[in-house]
Amino acid sequence: MSNNSLQINVGKQIQKIRESKGLSQQDLAAKCNFEKSNMSRLETVRVNPTLSTLVKVAKALDVSLIELFSF
Repeated sequence: MSNNSLQINVGKQIQKIRESKGLSQQDLAAKCNFEKSNMSRLETVRVNPTLSTLVKVAKALDVSLIELFSF
């Protein structure tokens, strides 16, 4: 799996989990203390997230970090 396809899958997984929990991008961004535009970029793979960013997102979604990689 290439780096780019990994990032695409993680972005899609974040979006899928967020939507399953009934959260908007704005809601999740606020929980992570991010701007909404940053959350959008994360889900659409216009940014390469750091491990620290992914940990914040996982905590805000109330899932384990590994669930962001379960696709």
